[in-house]
Formats: sequence, structure tokens, C-alpha cells
Amino acid sequence: MTAIGKLATEQPNTASAELDKLSALEIARMINAEDARVASAVERALPQIARAIDVAAEALAQTGRLIYVGAGTSGRLAALDAIECPPTFNTDPKLVQYVIAGGDKALGSALEADEDSRALGRRDLVRKRLVKNDVVVALAASGRTPYTIAALEYARERGAHTVAITCNPDTPLGAVAEIAIVVEVGPEVVAGSTRMKAGSAEKMVLNMLSTGAMARLGYVYGNLMVGVNTTNSKLLERAVCVLQTAAGIDRDAAEIALRNAGMSVPVALVMLKAKVGKAEATRRLKRAHGHVRHAIGK
Repeated sequence: MTAIGKLATEQPNTASAELDKLSALEIARMINAEDARVASAVERALPQIARAIDVAAEALAQTGRLIYVGAGTSGRLAALDAIECPPTFNTDPKLVQYVIAGGDKALGSALEADEDSRALGRRDLVRKRLVKNDVVVALAASGRTPYTIAALEYARERGAHTVAITCNPDTPLGAVAEIAIVVEVGPEVVAGSTRMKAGSAEKMVLNMLSTGAMARLGYVYGNLMVGVNTTNSKLLERAVCVLQTAAGIDRDAAEIALRNAGMSVPVALVMLKAKVGKAEATRRLKRAHGHVRHAIGK
């Protein structure tokens, strides 16, 4: 295994060598300039990201789950993406899950010692009772975290689909995965602080993966969030706006349609676009496994 000091993400960044001598504005400019490199690094990994989107969408369509695994910053970013799926797409919380070294306590406290335990990584994945339609996505900027590697090895043993997201090439984690997404962001502004460019890269990839899979599964209509849960005033307003935009109707008509649909945006949209009643719209969505465009029929 490559020594951590030799990884690209751990090298001193010559551009920020005198960071502690800079003014506040110069520091901000320095970080901004380095952050600007992240998108191009992600772009180079788009073919692998696309493969992962296809695998995830196909697996989720066959009652599989998308399960993220990580430690430290990677685990917290994974948790964030998983937790945001239900309010964004109105998915079952079990559909996209996360596993983090140290458990939920690690979301608010640094429990970094747990990332060295292969036994804990394997144990935490065993508890998920993996099946072949599950997709396990393991994140580690270094690509050498024992906890995360062991978790992905177990997932592969169980026949689940495996994806690695790393920021260094030729890593043990990438070698285990069916699909290795490598985003080479290079040295950090603060040497080794992979919560910075590496963290941004991981978040961007997760955004693509979950959003791409959900779009393929019909949890969006066009580019609209049709899975909005009307649980507060902001979300209710968003739901009305979605219906106005998607169906080309005024606010009053959108509010009436939403009420008639039992406050379900997908049901309301199918009712409006397919010109059917609530019961038929609900049946169509069930037959289409929640895919709104397929339920509408065009």
C-alpha cells in the first residue's frame, strides 16, 4: 500500500506555500483558484460516473439499495447525500443509505480512530444484509482507508455492485471496486486537508450519482422536483410552482389540482397531463414504479 505521505492529496501545494503570510482576501482568492480546478478533475471521471449512474438506476429499479460507506469527511458527505434523497425525490429512506465509521455519533464528532478497523468496516456492512441488487459506493480520498476497503471487499463477496470514489490513482480501494471513480484534484491548499478540494470533488460526484439515478428512474419530470413533500410552507410553495411550470397552469389551478391529488405532486401532475382522475393517476404511477413521465404516457 502506498505510504500516505506519497499520495498526491498529501503533497505540499507550492501555490499556497506562504498561506500564513497572506491577507484574508488573498487567502480567499487562493482557495477559490484551487477550487476552480475541481470541476475539471471531475470532468475527467465522467465516463466512470456515468457507468455508476446506470448501475445504480438499474439496481434500484429491481428493488436494490444504494448504500454509501465512508469514514471521517467522506462518511459525513455520504450521509448528507443519502439523507437529502427523501426530501428531494420523495424516496423511501431505505432506498439510499449510509454507513459511517463510528456510527451516527461520528456525524457530529471526530471518531477517526475507527477508520483503521477492518473488522468494523466488515461488521457494519454485514448488518446491512446485502443482496445482489444492492450498490455499495465506498468513498475515501486517499483510497487506502482500512474500514472502507474491508466494507467494499465484503460487498463484493456478497455479489453486490461495487463503486469506489477516490482522489488518488491506483489505490487499494479502487482495486476492489467494479467501477473506480478517480478524481485527481492534487495537493490541497492546506497539505493533507482532504475536506477541501477532495471533499468538494466527492460531493460533486455524489450529486451526479444520486441525481442521475433518480432522473433515470423518473423521480424528476424534465428538470423539476416532482417528488416534493408538502411538509412546510416553503415546500408547499415549491410544489405549486412545479405544477404551474410542468402543466402550464395558473396558481389557482395548481392549488386545486394539488388538493384533489391528496397533496401528492406526482399524482397531481399525472392527473393534469394525462387528463385522468386521482384513482387512475395513482394506478398509472404504481404500474410505472413511480416514473412520472411513463405514467403520463409521453
